Amino acid sequence: MASADGKVFSILGKGLKATTRAELEPYLSELAAMDNVEEVHFGANSLGVDACEAIAEVLKDKKSLKLVDLADIFTGRLISEIPQALSALCTALKDHTSLVELDLSDNAFGGRCADAMVPFLETNTWFSVFKLNNNGLGVWGGTVVAGALLKNAEKCRAEGKPSSLRTVVCGRNRLENGSAPKWADAFAAHGRLREVRLPQNGIRMEGIAALAAGLSKCPTLEVLDLQDNTATRSGTRSLVRVLAQWPELRTLNLSDCLLGKAGGIALAAALAAGTNKKLHTLKLQYGEFDARAIELLATAVSQHLSELTTLEINGNKANEDDECIAQLRKALEAHGHEDALDELDDMEEPDEDEEEEESGEEGEDDGVDEGASDGEGAAPEADKEADELADALAGVHVK
Repeated sequence: MASADGKVFSILGKGLKATTRAELEPYLSELAAMDNVEEVHFGANSLGVDACEAIAEVLKDKKSLKLVDLADIFTGRLISEIPQALSALCTALKDHTSLVELDLSDNAFGGRCADAMVPFLETNTWFSVFKLNNNGLGVWGGTVVAGALLKNAEKCRAEGKPSSLRTVVCGRNRLENGSAPKWADAFAAHGRLREVRLPQNGIRMEGIAALAAGLSKCPTLEVLDLQDNTATRSGTRSLVRVLAQWPELRTLNLSDCLLGKAGGIALAAALAAGTNKKLHTLKLQYGEFDARAIELLATAVSQHLSELTTLEINGNKANEDDECIAQLRKALEAHGHEDALDELDDMEEPDEDEEEEESGEEGEDDGVDEGASDGEGAAPEADKEADELADALAGVHVK
């Protein structure tokens, strides 16, 4: 269905089940006649190999394309069908210099389909936004995709052009630690990313550390979403050590990341340093930190985070009527953001007699960054002091 100006084509949500090109023919003819089409939306339909190859033939000649939405187009299809169909669609787009965004989310690719995207990802150096959310890639598939993005950056460098990639969304893909180093290399190589979303990937502290190192090479980063991975203390500190490299950071989501007591304190102390003054959204729900981190967070808000309009800390260890919460509300109100704080209806009851968890337990690891030896990878002196502060405060119980 075409828009009035002929720039948008959409069959989004029609629930079509088209196996052959004949079953798509009325729509294909309409799209073929749109000489200046800029957006195409095929999502929420079930498309077979023949239908996808027919779409690819039409898309190949549409040189004004900016946005291609291919999310959720394989529901009910055999996994054996998807690689050929996906390959046809991606290959049709590899030479499109006008392309800005490709969305392949919510397709159950699995790792076996990753290779089908490689020619496009390695070849097209013009697209800026790549969305691959909820595809079940796994470690192997994630490594393949990240490796292709790395080669894309290398191609840009060889051609003497800056990378165009600005946004990568790859959540709910079971990327885990195994693919994290390759993603880190890709992020560092592109160097100009603004938005990275990798929630719910089973990434643990070592993987978080790798990603932090790679993203430290992206000074333009504005959005980082790592929700529902496992940072613990050492992973959080790896992020803390590079926060100053992201002066443009607007959104940071570390909810459900098990920051732990010392991790929470280290993060709050780093924010209190004032290097991320443009933050407007900070999500730290269910982080396993307590009043000591919240007190430091109140100081950070009061002194530096005047633009913070969304702050989520529900599910941590404090009572809603604690003084630390009152301080936090007061700091937000001083900037005119009294409604910024989320509902605190699921806070954990702080246990004053609770002893510090054993080293290596979930939420509090040993804080040692793997791979650092003989001083390599050590934090700057200021970061060491922040670590010592976090450790000291984590061992003190507020009465």
